[in-house]
Amino acid sequence: MPRVVVTFPEGKFKVLTMSYDDGREADRQLVGIFNQYGIKGTFHLNGGLFDTPGRLSQSETGSLYQGHEVSAHTFTHPTIARSPKEQLVEEFVEDRKQLEDIVHYPVRGLSYPNGSFNRQIKEMLPFLGIDYARTVHSTKSFAMPDDWMEWNPTCHHNKDLMKLAEEFVGLYKSQYLYMMYVWGHSYEFDQDQNWDLIETFCEFIGNRGDIWYATNIEIVDYLKAFQNLRFSASSRFVYNPSVQSVWLNVDGQIVEVKGGTQVDLI
Repeated sequence: MPRVVVTFPEGKFKVLTMSYDDGREADRQLVGIFNQYGIKGTFHLNGGLFDTPGRLSQSETGSLYQGHEVSAHTFTHPTIARSPKEQLVEEFVEDRKQLEDIVHYPVRGLSYPNGSFNRQIKEMLPFLGIDYARTVHSTKSFAMPDDWMEWNPTCHHNKDLMKLAEEFVGLYKSQYLYMMYVWGHSYEFDQDQNWDLIETFCEFIGNRGDIWYATNIEIVDYLKAFQNLRFSASSRFVYNPSVQSVWLNVDGQIVEVKGGTQVDLI
């Protein structure tokens, strides 16, 4: 039986993802920095708060975030653990509807507004079309999540960002998968007058050949595609029923299993 483990695309074992909330005007500058250094971000927006002071206009949103992911953040940004479930349904669904009218793809992610959530909310989300939800509980680690509805980030950008980036870049043990997940609010760079922090970080960590730069939903979809692979009992061959490719390390060799194909592994 061959030894088979999943890798990220093209055999990579490290992924970087960025996550920013609220759709503030400073997102324009942040998106420009990400684009310059080949970094992808997920931007969690409130569909009911466009065109209010300090926030983006609805008309520019679709074009601004091209190449990145637009995700939900509730319609009006309430503290949802204190809200009745009837209001929660409206907050999540109306936010998705508003955002999907703008970006023209299903909005399937969420970050919890004010970091607020509970078990009941986590259990509701899959029935409302949400495939993952991010918390504000930083782990300072590079571990992959084991609960998509309680996805804890590595760090806020104001907490040891460059120290963690240097650790992440230096990781070399390819028997593991590593994820660096940074979150925050773009307006904080204006408040703290530290745009140089995120630009230095992106210049340092961006455009590297051994890192996969992905949005939140791309990571979710990729790992679910791996889970959906159909291996023979002997692991001698595998069928991929998904549309997207999945890469495997088979006895030290990188094998791409394209969507809709069956591949012999030995």
